[in-house]
Amino acid sequence: MTFASLGLIEPLLRAIEALGYQTPSPVQVEAIPTVLKGRDLMAAAQTGTGKTAGFALPLLQRLIQEGPQVASNSVRALVLVPTRELAEQVNESFRVYGQHLPLRNYAVYGGVSINPQMMKLRKGIDVLVATPGRLLDLYRQNAVKFNQLQTLVLDEADRMLDLGFARELDEVFAALPRRRQTLLFSATFSDAIRQMAKELLRDPLSIEVSPRNAAAKSVSQWLIPVDKKRKTELFLHLLEERRWGQVLVFAKTRKGVDQLVESLQAEGIAADSIHGDKPQPSRLRALQRFKDGEVKVLVATDVAARGLDIDDLPLVVNFDLPIVAEDYVHRIGRTGRAGATGEAVSLVCADEVQLLAAIEVLTRQTLSRRDEPGFIPDHRVPQTDASGQVLKKPKKPKKPKEFQSGAGKPGKAKLGSWIDSDKPKVKAVRKAPGFGKANKG
Repeated sequence: MTFASLGLIEPLLRAIEALGYQTPSPVQVEAIPTVLKGRDLMAAAQTGTGKTAGFALPLLQRLIQEGPQVASNSVRALVLVPTRELAEQVNESFRVYGQHLPLRNYAVYGGVSINPQMMKLRKGIDVLVATPGRLLDLYRQNAVKFNQLQTLVLDEADRMLDLGFARELDEVFAALPRRRQTLLFSATFSDAIRQMAKELLRDPLSIEVSPRNAAAKSVSQWLIPVDKKRKTELFLHLLEERRWGQVLVFAKTRKGVDQLVESLQAEGIAADSIHGDKPQPSRLRALQRFKDGEVKVLVATDVAARGLDIDDLPLVVNFDLPIVAEDYVHRIGRTGRAGATGEAVSLVCADEVQLLAAIEVLTRQTLSRRDEPGFIPDHRVPQTDASGQVLKKPKKPKKPKEFQSGAGKPGKAKLGSWIDSDKPKVKAVRKAPGFGKANKG
């Protein structure tokens, strides 16, 4: 199977060849002919399997072959994505794939000034990649019109719902023409997304090129049990002991991200961060420094779980497990991309056991455990498996028998009967009334 056999035109084939693409991936084999025919599509594919090319290549071909030239403030194809990072990545893919075509593509998202975006849209855009919130801001100011819209793409729609975009999506859908092609692409499909697909898509072809919610087989996954308070110490130990190169680390909160970066920098380790409180230029700069090798450790919240395309990333570390189990699949999907192998290591403490169980149920596999000498946790992480059962409750660590009661059994010693275990037993001396009181006079 070749890209030419899928029916793509010469300018696209030339761009693909320059990128070194040789054989289409399974999702591309299924999706490209379907999109070229103008049919609605619902596709589930693991992250890193080439799904962006699966819709971008045929979409560019349809735009160059069909329809009038785009009018001022209008768009012909709209791609909705959940995060700024993914918007930039998808927009860059359209730019590279369509470099030999006279089409315009652009990305709009929040966190940056809206005025340059409004100016750019005045010329009309063939492919607009957008986050829902900023798109609605532009629409309400009449900066973007949908009367020429031919195709709507929902990329990572489940994540958009997770981030609370349901109301914005409904408002966007209401503004779009009913006659259009609609495509849904995602690594995972929740039941809510499947219900939304029923309402938006017309007789779609449904393809699923990998087991539902499965993690890439090219990624080796395992966990290290550790006490919560020693996670930073363990990570620094692993970084040095195992001589890890570049590492993408995921933490649960923005505060946790900043604290870990401070600890790394205090040890002289080049580290940077990406999270929602940082302005977009800072986030893009941190990502570029990581890609250029200037930064060894990039620490991020789940805002970076989707949309980060980093070549040859060998390792992802879950400093904290994600609250939403599906985010685990997307986090570890940053490594082991395009046929390469990778590792995903999770540092798990006892109070994350339910999150661990949810991940194992979702991915249908039990993560192997590897104790790290010197970091065996006092609060043991209960055993779990892919059935979702917590098999054993954590045992409380036994306290050393430093003291003994007068009866010679372990326990709390009463006042007046404390005895050093290394000394012979002696009877306690009862104090006379008034003993130890200061004499008056």
